[in-house]
Amino acid sequence: MSPKPTDIILHRASHTLEVAFDDGSRYRLPCEYLRVESPSAEVQGHSPDQRVWVAGKRDVNIAAIEPMGNYAVVLRFSDGHDTGIYTWSFLKELGEQHDARWARYLQALADNGLAREP
Repeated sequence: MSPKPTDIILHRASHTLEVAFDDGSRYRLPCEYLRVESPSAEVQGHSPDQRVWVAGKRDVNIAAIEPMGNYAVVLRFSDGHDTGIYTWSFLKELGEQHDARWARYLQALADNGLAREP
């Protein structure tokens, strides 16, 4: 059964999106993390070897959250990116895997000579 959100709160000042689910889990996801893990083909590519490591997004924020039916949201970021559809399952996965995914991202930036700063 797919997770259902019970609360979605954008904290603009701290650049975080808080998402709570019907199983009682709650995550505070940094906007930068959501942006660099976007499910869009622009970021994920069409296969794992096409993954793009997006740099310079430390200060990115979410400009708008738009519902996509009953299963997802589109996050419109302050840098103009708006092509990823964040399903409830994907948002929950991002919350559960935050530490590992973030460490992988930071390592990829270092390996490619990239930085979080714009």
